[in-house]
Amino acid sequence: MTLKTLAAAGCAAAVALSGAAPAFAQVPPPATTTAPRVTHGAVPPGLCIVSVEAAIGGSAVGKFVQTRLQQLVGQVNAELNGERTTIENEGKTLESQRATMDQNTLEQRAAALQVKANALQRKAQQRERELQVTEQKAFGRVGEEMEPLIRQAYQAKGCSVLVNRNSVILANPAADITPQVVTALNAKITQFTFDRERLDQQGNPAGGAAPR
Repeated sequence: MTLKTLAAAGCAAAVALSGAAPAFAQVPPPATTTAPRVTHGAVPPGLCIVSVEAAIGGSAVGKFVQTRLQQLVGQVNAELNGERTTIENEGKTLESQRATMDQNTLEQRAAALQVKANALQRKAQQRERELQVTEQKAFGRVGEEMEPLIRQAYQAKGCSVLVNRNSVILANPAADITPQVVTALNAKITQFTFDRERLDQQGNPAGGAAPR
């Protein structure tokens, strides 16, 4: 490994984060092709379906969480890429001085640069874990807000069985209570404050504020 590639090897994780995105943001958009028309039979009495994922993704608070997570990913990338650029520039400078520097000094500076690159790689791995925890907690909060609303929609429609829509191939839309859940969720909460979780500061975790 030459000094030119020293920093790049230590910063691979930082570069990888440039393509990171919240899990909900990675869900592919619905197909644009028109599905064949289906004639549904009558809804069995008491049978209802719901899609938790669609309710979160279609709600105002779910979209807010997605946008906020993308902002946090951007902040992490800016932090890591700035440090990566500094290390790469130091590596280029050291490479340009190779011919005029004694071997002992060259090895010492190269070792010091490698320590910085290794530290950046560890930081990138920690930031990735922090973003994952942040995503889990943020969508967990949305799920907690939504759970009683699903129960309310279930009771309002007189359901006796509730099925996950994602496990159903075809179903009469009249049995779907997802739109009612989205409407209720939008009325209850549209956003809340949260920041990236700091795994090195567990004594002072990022928390959420009251809904607005």
